[in-house]
Amino acid sequence: MARILTVTLNPALDLTVCLGHLEPGEVNRSPQMLTHAAGKGLNVAQVLADLGHTLTVSGFLGEDNAQAFDALFKRRGFVDAFVRVPGETRSNIKLAEDDGRVTDLNGPGPQVSALAQQALLDSLERIAPGHDAVIVAGSLPRGVSPQWLHDLLLGLKAQGLKVILDTSGEALKQGLAAGPWLIKPNTEELSDALGSDISSLAAQIAAASRLQAQGVEHVVISQGAEGVNWFSRAPALQALPPKVSVASTVGAGDSLLAGMVHGLLSGHSPEQTLRTATAIAAMAVTQIGFGISDAARLATLESGVRVRLLTEE
Repeated sequence: MARILTVTLNPALDLTVCLGHLEPGEVNRSPQMLTHAAGKGLNVAQVLADLGHTLTVSGFLGEDNAQAFDALFKRRGFVDAFVRVPGETRSNIKLAEDDGRVTDLNGPGPQVSALAQQALLDSLERIAPGHDAVIVAGSLPRGVSPQWLHDLLLGLKAQGLKVILDTSGEALKQGLAAGPWLIKPNTEELSDALGSDISSLAAQIAAASRLQAQGVEHVVISQGAEGVNWFSRAPALQALPPKVSVASTVGAGDSLLAGMVHGLLSGHSPEQTLRTATAIAAMAVTQIGFGISDAARLATLESGVRVRLLTEE
């Protein structure tokens, strides 16, 4: 299995509040509340660990409330390369209703100084070369600019690493210019970054061609229940997920990304890579939390994924 580095620049303590139905402005009582040490890169890392890979986790972590993260790293056997910064890691509240709708209330997180940013760059320069791939995922904390992210990606590429990027907004726009190896935006995120609507298949094909010309080898566009489109040097593929009962959509995209990285680094066929990744994402929406909880259930979901060439009618 592979050695994989994840970089989560803006992790979060996720408090998931389970509700039958949210009544705004009223007293809502929850039968269950769950707290997770999270953030996109860490979510991806947990799925990859379940798939057998060795993980180093990095990024910025508030030193005032790091206990839940320290416990996660110990439990999962992650190599901890996070740079601690003054203040608290942000808290995100997720209101998860029985019909699968999730309302997010995301906190701001700590201010990251130029000194801390340089400390992370220095750390990554030392540790990154020992890995097979690096995944940079999630939003940017206060103080970190999209241009800094762009320069970070270029530096990681210069070390010969396969660089995977999963972010949005101006960070994605700047990140695309660095030509990462793989990206996994949803349709809305990529449309925003490119400044044009890519909801149609023709627009996605054209956008993927432009991105591949600037160095993005794999363009994976997630479309929720409508499936996943994957553009690479091989023929373009689409995967349609099986119908499942949705508990929460939180972490579905992270699970999809983990499955794609797993298949590509493991040498699986394109069809098997996309099938497994789509099944992992389908499993993610049936649970609250991150990881592969039931291998037999995953196998059943895989058998329900339909993979086809995008050129098919």
